[in-house]
Amino acid sequence: MEHGTKLTLRVSPGAARDGVVGRHGDGWKVRVAAPPEGGKANDAVVRLLADAAGVPRRDVEIVAGHGSREKIVSLHGVDSQELDERLASAAAAMGKDRV
Repeated sequence: MEHGTKLTLRVSPGAARDGVVGRHGDGWKVRVAAPPEGGKANDAVVRLLADAAGVPRRDVEIVAGHGSREKIVSLHGVDSQELDERLASAAAAMGKDRV
């Protein structure tokens, strides 16, 4: 697989629902409803990012932080600028759902 866009995440598992919260330092904060056991939260993170970025799940890979809230994820098929725009859009949509 070719080189992908790297993304730093802060993950909050066990949330009420999945969603991109917004910027967190140099990366992004996401919430997933899945518990942090048996890889369930990691699977949910992959699904969430694939949906938000508009890429197939096979193009999203957690490359570091499998057992941590801080993760490094590689996404293929989208450049960093486009990824930031798509995540910002997903975060804005999540905020609108709360009102």
